[in-house]
Amino acid sequence: MIVSDLTQIAGRTYPARRRTQNLVGGAAPIQAHNFAMGWVTLEPDGGQVPWHNHDQEEVYLIIEGQAEMCVGGERQFLGAGQAVYVPSGTYHQMTNLGKTPLKMIYCYGPPGEVAHWRQELAGTLPRAGIEAPPLPEGARPQCTDKPKDNSRG
Repeated sequence: MIVSDLTQIAGRTYPARRRTQNLVGGAAPIQAHNFAMGWVTLEPDGGQVPWHNHDQEEVYLIIEGQAEMCVGGERQFLGAGQAVYVPSGTYHQMTNLGKTPLKMIYCYGPPGEVAHWRQELAGTLPRAGIEAPPLPEGARPQCTDKPKDNSRG
């Protein structure tokens, strides 16, 4: 039996103020052939999965917290117990609107690394309304912060 244990998975912190821990796929102990899955914590007051797209179809399930979810040209508010479907190739973004961390699970297929992880870490995410389609009207701005260079004193 192979087990992924969140208490044993450090995960990665991203400039948009979130931590992602892969449960299935990536560096996780479980490697499935048809999907990847993980746990995400968005920091309070604006932690985000920034505006991006990828070839995989995906589902986000909110476990705790309140979010603004943008999928294509649509914008909606979601809370605990709600899931949202993101079709492949569709730009999407989730922003934590609450004063506490938002916790969610993602599942996408087929498995594999999605480009926005590397782009966000490199500070090269396509910008909404410039290199990517605009966000829906009224949406929180996309986080395009560059990562902090911790190698310099």
